[in-house]
Amino acid sequence: MNGDKSPLNDLNQTFKEVGPYLGIGVQLAATIILMVILGQWLDQKFEKNYLFTIIFAVVGVASGMYNLIRTLSFLEKRKRRIDNE
Repeated sequence: MNGDKSPLNDLNQTFKEVGPYLGIGVQLAATIILMVILGQWLDQKFEKNYLFTIIFAVVGVASGMYNLIRTLSFLEKRKRRIDNE
């Protein structure tokens, strides 16, 4: 190695840059799925037809999207701060 970056260092740098973004989709899906499961459980417990499932699905989508936007905003600010240094 004559002072150039090795492929392993390039790979490590790539994973370091994209790592925070990899779990965002899973987190969004998990939030929605867990809220739907909670809604279904409440529907069975209180003998309602899809009332709680629909309510909690909407709440899950809204909270998941809020968290997605907040996380992406934070990561973008951090990336800009690192690029400016």
